[in-house]
Amino acid sequence: MKLILGENVISMPAACIFLRVTKQYLPHVARLCLISTFLEDGIRMWFQWNEQRDYIEATWNCGYFLAACFVLVNLLGQLGSCVLILSRNFVQYACFGLFGIIALQTIAYSILWDLKFLMRNLALGGGLLLLLAESRGEGKSMFAGVPSMGEHSPKQYMQLGGRVLLVLMFMTLVHFDLSLISILQNLVGMALIVLVAVGFKTKLAALTLVLWLFGVNVYFNAFWTVPAYKPMHDFLKYDFFQTMSVIGGLLLIVALGPGGVSMDEKKKSW
Repeated sequence: MKLILGENVISMPAACIFLRVTKQYLPHVARLCLISTFLEDGIRMWFQWNEQRDYIEATWNCGYFLAACFVLVNLLGQLGSCVLILSRNFVQYACFGLFGIIALQTIAYSILWDLKFLMRNLALGGGLLLLLAESRGEGKSMFAGVPSMGEHSPKQYMQLGGRVLLVLMFMTLVHFDLSLISILQNLVGMALIVLVAVGFKTKLAALTLVLWLFGVNVYFNAFWTVPAYKPMHDFLKYDFFQTMSVIGGLLLIVALGPGGVSMDEKKKSW
C-alpha cells in the first residue's frame, strides 16, 4: 500500500498502517483479549464452585478442604491478576501469578498428558511472556550510549520466547487430511507461524494470523449457539476464550514488534 503526500510517495506495509491507525488503543485491546480466558475461568470457578470442587476431590482424593482451597486459589488468583493487569498495577506480579495458575491447572486437570491442551497452555504462557516484556522497562545502564557488543536485554528474550510459544496454538489447528482446502490452510498457516517465530515480516504475519484465527474461532467455537445446559456449551466457551487470549498475544506482537532477537531487527544492521 502507498500513501501519497504531496509529490512524495511513501510505501508502507499494511501492518504499519493498521498500527498507526490503532496505536492509541491496540495495546489495551490486546491485554483485554489476552486475559479473557483467565477472566472467564475465574468467573466459571464462582458459578461452578461445587462442580469444580467435587471434580478435584474425586480426581485427587484430597478431601473437601484442599479441593475447596484449589478452587478458591484459582478464582482469586485469576480475577485478582486480571484486575491488576487491566489497571496497569503490579503487572509483573500478576503475570507470575497467572503463570502459577497455568502450572497448577496443567497438573490438576492432567493437561500434562494431553498434547493438544498442553500446547494451548504453553501458548497462553507465551502470551503472558509478551505481556511481561511489555510491562518491563528497559534497564538504565550507567554506560548509556556505549555499544552493548550485541548483547540483548531480558525483555528481548522474553519476546522471542513469547513468539515461539504463542505459535504452538496453531499446531493444534492442523488438519491431517488430504482435502485441497486443508492442505492449503496447513501450508499457509505453517508459513505464517514460521515467520512469526523467526521474526521476519513479523507484524504483517501476526496481523494475518489474528484475522485467520479470529475467523476460525467464531466459526468453530460459537458457544452462543449451544444451549447453556449442554456440556458442549462450556467446552466451546472455554476453547473460544483460550483462542482469544492467543489473539491478544498476537496483537501485542503487532503493537510492540518482534523485539531485538529477530530477523526484522537484524535486517536493520545489514
